[in-house]
Amino acid sequence: MERPIGSSRRRLVTRLERPGLSPAGERRFNIAAVAVVVLFAAGWVGAIAETARASTAGEPIAPLTRGLTDSPLSPGAPPPAAFLVGAAMKAFTGASSFRGHSGEVDVIFATAGDSAITVPGSLPPNVSVGIASAHDTLAGGRTPAGPGVWNVVLRLGNVARAVPGMSVISMVPFSAKRSGRIGGYMLGSWPYERGGRPRSAAYFPPRGFVQVTPENQDLHMTTHIRLRDYVTKGQADVWPKYIAVSPRELDKVELTLQELEREGIPVRLGVISAFRNPSYNANGGNTEGRAQLSRHMYGDAMDIYIDPAGRGCMNDLNHDGRVDVNDARVVARAADRVERAHPDLVGGIGVYAPNGAHCGFVHIDTRGNRARWGAW
Repeated sequence: MERPIGSSRRRLVTRLERPGLSPAGERRFNIAAVAVVVLFAAGWVGAIAETARASTAGEPIAPLTRGLTDSPLSPGAPPPAAFLVGAAMKAFTGASSFRGHSGEVDVIFATAGDSAITVPGSLPPNVSVGIASAHDTLAGGRTPAGPGVWNVVLRLGNVARAVPGMSVISMVPFSAKRSGRIGGYMLGSWPYERGGRPRSAAYFPPRGFVQVTPENQDLHMTTHIRLRDYVTKGQADVWPKYIAVSPRELDKVELTLQELEREGIPVRLGVISAFRNPSYNANGGNTEGRAQLSRHMYGDAMDIYIDPAGRGCMNDLNHDGRVDVNDARVVARAADRVERAHPDLVGGIGVYAPNGAHCGFVHIDTRGNRARWGAW
């Protein structure tokens, strides 16, 4: 049955049948359209490259070029620079060299004069990585001489964005210590500080210290670990304080917590001790059981418990109705699985049963060789 002309049949009419556009004309139209798109894309890329070159050379940026690469937050700005900076942001935040195996490490430790942070081979061309103050004033390509916490900034031309949840901490160099102190804060002296041959590079003194102040002590170095968790006990009224921190230790503890979560155990981290300066390690509190070469002095050890109930004590992790050494063993086994999966984080794991001071805890460190002790 034939359909009336003017209804469905009209929808089948192609552009080739339209008045004024022959088949040859349509081909020419398509070629011209493609050429326009290619030229427009080339202009974008050229403008981005020129912006980066001019910024590096300190030359003024032409208004048209600036318009093509201006901040995506400004009215009417097109997306090329924003797209590339966004791609760089994804590459940077996914780099295991910064975030660790866990993806949870939120800080980069640097000493004064360290070069600008780079992620070789993973960032788009002309995107640079630098640091900035908390007020987004670019601080240049090297770590400032003074201690502080800085934003990580990705920049293309005059588009700059801070990487969310990532900070650079500029440390105080070890050489700032005088007679065992930095300012009024007592640290003491490290083994082999004045010579001698340590058993391995892991026992050289720390290269620098993080300055902890009342204002920054709640900064998260990872999802679960803050600067305050690393502060040595004692000297409560002395500020600023100074700590040594190993990012590998932060990573290992976060991986251990991830293992526990996979077992269905709610995680809330309790820290008994992290960094212990040599002065406190030798003389502070109850020194029973402390090693002369304790890994706590090097910032790569933590004594932890899991406290989802917020009681300040290890919880009943194996659900047997009591808190005992078996709950600490749950944490230790998780840390052991982390070492098997990530041999670069190998170290010591010690299991401690409940006593008069604690409801049991686990020591975890990244000394570089396998060690086990305690109530395994």
